[in-house]
Amino acid sequence: MANPTQLFRRNATWRKGVMRTLVTDLILYGRIETNEVRAKEIKRHADKLITKGKKGTLASRRQAEKILRPVSTKNGVPIGKYLFDTVAPKYKDRNGGYTRIIKSPSRRGDNTPMAIVELV
Repeated sequence: MANPTQLFRRNATWRKGVMRTLVTDLILYGRIETNEVRAKEIKRHADKLITKGKKGTLASRRQAEKILRPVSTKNGVPIGKYLFDTVAPKYKDRNGGYTRIIKSPSRRGDNTPMAIVELV
């Protein structure tokens, strides 16, 4: 994998902010489209968050809230509660691999390889 400082050609604060937003959107919508490099990074973070969601302890809730953006679902449920009460219980019998990366055609304009990341 690429050096994290070269991953998006930006500084660490920008990179962490983008990851937080993309992981939150993946949990919220279940599927997002982005470039392949970001997709691989999102997969790592999302799998860790869902594992924390399966634990359900207070410490894991606090750790997840540090990563997720403070948004609400369409029903007005905070994203942290949605992760722990709706998303994580779906994977209680699964030991990992909660996300899938599907390669899609390259983006027109700059020919960046694109991918779709979705929850399994």
